[in-house]
Amino acid sequence: MKNRSAILSGNEAIARGAYEGGVSVAAGYPGTPSSEILETLTEYGGQVYCEWAPNEKVAVEVAAGASLVGARSMATMKHVGLNVASDPLMTLSYLGTEGSLVVAVADDPGMYSSQNEQDTRNYARSAKVPMFEPSDSQEAKDFMIAALELSEEFATPVILRSSTRISHGKSVVRLGERKMSPRKIGFVKNPQRYVAVPRYARKMREKLEERLRELQFYVNKCSQNRVIKGGKDIGVVTSGVAFQYAMEEFKEASILKLGLSYPFPDDLIREFASHYKELIIVEELDNFLEEHIRSLGIKTKGKDYFPWIGELNPDRVAQGRRRIEKGSARPVEKVMDEDAALIPPRPPVFCPGCPSRGLFYALSRIDCVVTGDIGCYSLGVFPPYERMDTILCMGGGITVAQGMDKAGFRDKPLIGIVGDSTFFHSGITGLLELSYNKGISTIVIVDNRVTAMTGLQDHPGTGRTLMKEETYTAYPEDFAKACGIRNIRVISPLDLGETLRVLKEEVKKEAASVIISRHPCVLLQKPKKGPRSIEPDRCNQCARCLKIGCPAIYKQRADEEVIMIDETLCRGCGFCGQVCPKKAIVPGD
Repeated sequence: MKNRSAILSGNEAIARGAYEGGVSVAAGYPGTPSSEILETLTEYGGQVYCEWAPNEKVAVEVAAGASLVGARSMATMKHVGLNVASDPLMTLSYLGTEGSLVVAVADDPGMYSSQNEQDTRNYARSAKVPMFEPSDSQEAKDFMIAALELSEEFATPVILRSSTRISHGKSVVRLGERKMSPRKIGFVKNPQRYVAVPRYARKMREKLEERLRELQFYVNKCSQNRVIKGGKDIGVVTSGVAFQYAMEEFKEASILKLGLSYPFPDDLIREFASHYKELIIVEELDNFLEEHIRSLGIKTKGKDYFPWIGELNPDRVAQGRRRIEKGSARPVEKVMDEDAALIPPRPPVFCPGCPSRGLFYALSRIDCVVTGDIGCYSLGVFPPYERMDTILCMGGGITVAQGMDKAGFRDKPLIGIVGDSTFFHSGITGLLELSYNKGISTIVIVDNRVTAMTGLQDHPGTGRTLMKEETYTAYPEDFAKACGIRNIRVISPLDLGETLRVLKEEVKKEAASVIISRHPCVLLQKPKKGPRSIEPDRCNQCARCLKIGCPAIYKQRADEEVIMIDETLCRGCGFCGQVCPKKAIVPGD
């Protein structure tokens, strides 16, 4: 293993750091751009127990339990997942840890696969826990190990913050050996430390502040915070992936790179700032560093010149520098760069053969309001279906419909949609709300037997664990019945007649209904039937088949426009044949 290297993505490097750092328990919930961390960790010969938890809150609680008996543990999630996990994290910082606990969180600046932008650095400050920010894959591995060691040394949970560019970018990483913690697994009862009732929690709060003071000394001396010396006129303070851009654009400047960015290394910052005529802060998303550095009485230039919105890149940093040199503040933010607008649009569509196509085509035939959720089925908002009216958060597809109902909305039927993995994540409580408080909405659970949106990960409804062991298979209809829902139907969304009939029947009922729209994800199983083709003698070019939005069906121009099916894309689901009035779509040869 000596001097061995590999090209790893940031997520793979975080997993490698967890392996080398002696993590024995890892739990998480899949979410781009973080999903590959746990998936990679399972590849180390079963030496680390890994699991997909039902949601991020559960993942942190599992990791906390492992830590409290002395194990080194980790929880993984994307930035919005930390919202769900913040409840246990905020109190865990009071209890502290016995072994190690690192919460690896991947932010998504630019919202490439997320419903919002968030800056996880704010959570570190709120929870009063240390936070590492790697700038490349090597640091992702090294900082993961350092975070585990810091967690154990200071008895605190630690956040490791990545971002899309770090998580998915690749670079060379030096590999090392696995080193286990010397601690033995065990638990010593100590309610005053581990039971957060007010009487004990007040003392925990005092100890938390003591720990932060101790960490203040540490962050000012640690190797993760370092100065790259350059010129004597400009000093740049930066962290995370923004460091890479700052190094490229401010080649002549001296740079203070903060790898352990919270607690703030005030002494180091003051010392660095004192040497330069101009101090510039380059950071992605919020003015986290700039706000604090200004509170120290230090003049800086930052978000007046660099964007608050979206992902940084070398061009955007260069533009910010030009604004500084011209003395002109940044213009009104644009979510999309001008260069991005030149790229030909690629409309987001369901995969060929996706069962959700049948469901949303049926919904487009009903005059209703659809409260949506997070998943592949979010694409139902786009043409040709346009049958998604709200998306708030995971589980919100159920409860937003309930809120509309209780506000007295009766103009149209209310249909709430939630996916199977999302239902197990945070939909069960919403369904209980619907039943308990006598809602009358129709809830559709899109059950494609996998967590499709983030890469076909398992969940409690697949009958398999992350470690590929067979386990109990949870069915949404069982939970619906347990919650008190009486009207429960199971349909195949690729059967248009049945789907339309059941939807129309259920929305008329003055009581809550649950429809399980069940068909495996098209990426999960090979097609049982061959591709379809169009009989030109029967086809009258009515274009009704184009309205189902299948990428395999298109118009080809020869002497005149003719509708065709691309047999290399067609999955043979046969749904298009159900909408053709002339029965011109038939099985291919």
